Amino acid sequence: MKTVIMAGGKGTRISSVASDIPKPMIRVDGIPVLEREIECLHRQGFEDIIITVSHLGNVITDYFGDGGGVSPSTGQPFGVHIEYFYEKEPLGNAGALFKLKGRLTEEFLLLNGDAVFNVDFRRFVDFHRRHGATATLFTHPNSHPYDSSLIVVDEHSAVQRWLTKEDARPLYYQNRVNAGLHVLSPEVLNTELSTEKVDLDRQLLKPLAGTGKMFAYDSPEYVKDMGTPERYAMVCRDFQRGIVAAKNLQNQQRAIFMDRDGTLNRYVGFLRDIEDFSLLPNTEEAVKKVNDSGYLAIVATNQPVVARGEVTFPQLREIHNKLETLLGEKGAYLDGIYFCPHHPHKGYEGEVAELKCECGCRKPKPGLLVQAAKDLNIDLKASWMVGDSESDIQAGIAAGCRTALIGEEAPNYGQNITAPTLLEAVCQILEL
Repeated sequence: MKTVIMAGGKGTRISSVASDIPKPMIRVDGIPVLEREIECLHRQGFEDIIITVSHLGNVITDYFGDGGGVSPSTGQPFGVHIEYFYEKEPLGNAGALFKLKGRLTEEFLLLNGDAVFNVDFRRFVDFHRRHGATATLFTHPNSHPYDSSLIVVDEHSAVQRWLTKEDARPLYYQNRVNAGLHVLSPEVLNTELSTEKVDLDRQLLKPLAGTGKMFAYDSPEYVKDMGTPERYAMVCRDFQRGIVAAKNLQNQQRAIFMDRDGTLNRYVGFLRDIEDFSLLPNTEEAVKKVNDSGYLAIVATNQPVVARGEVTFPQLREIHNKLETLLGEKGAYLDGIYFCPHHPHKGYEGEVAELKCECGCRKPKPGLLVQAAKDLNIDLKASWMVGDSESDIQAGIAAGCRTALIGEEAPNYGQNITAPTLLEAVCQILEL
């Protein structure tokens, strides 16, 4: 399977870090970003690479050659085969693909050459194939969704809308952002275009929204743009702390599971009206600390209001969108939201019959945590469940997690930690 890496950017926003080399050749912890990408691909068997170059492209070609040599930085073989496409005139960020069309006859990976990542590409490609997609986007939450393009999907992960920065967006939205990694089928290049310069997002991918041909592969793995000096400093720190490599889903993850009502947001009984939803003080700071620590931040919540017929699935989704929007405004994000819509007791007016049942996901049963562990390769024994009720603690213990109970006068349910707030619980966890 071929991989095309777009490495022609000038990196004007990060020129204070390095202005005499292409942006993909900026070093992170001593090694060029582009070399780190190639090493990640090589390790997983993706060894047939085409790199598009333009600005100072000779720096890239001189360093990597045809991929058969050794790294000037590490002394290790690159272990790949590299070809180049040199853009003599600017073609936009996707124009080169049409020049390469004759060589892209099968599905291929398309990556940005200036992204810092370490992801399980086999898992990504398998998702693309299972969904029979024309295009699959690697999507994730980030710390600045308010100024990022947003991807809106249906319940099958098919992309319904692509909201660019200039598009109007709803008041509340899911923090799902295109990370700049793609699996594309050759069909994408059959698009009829009249311009020499081609914008990948706006001209090729965004038009596929709503067609059932483009899907979003959600992953909490590490993918960051290092396009500003501040973001560059952050990814350097993350490399040195080992977070970048650890977040690859080939490795077992650690998670801090959090209850929703009474833990993240104010408890108002059965929350039915989105207007009654508000975060507890310092919730954003607590979640951001989890994000920065390398733990996954995952919500696990019982929502019997769905089975009771008091909240529909779309209404619940909108409440969760409000949660993600409020967190995102402060630079925090969730890696997943798992909820149980069931309720065992019958007799409510308007109840949803098929959801009135005994299930394995309603806390204190551990099903939500077990499902998240299956989806995201989580080591439950190295993870925590944090909540404000006995059922949260019992679910965590049943799943094999350590547990933290929050509340001013919290009783002893067998929890490992007791703290008055989520923030203090997270701080205690991270100090262990």
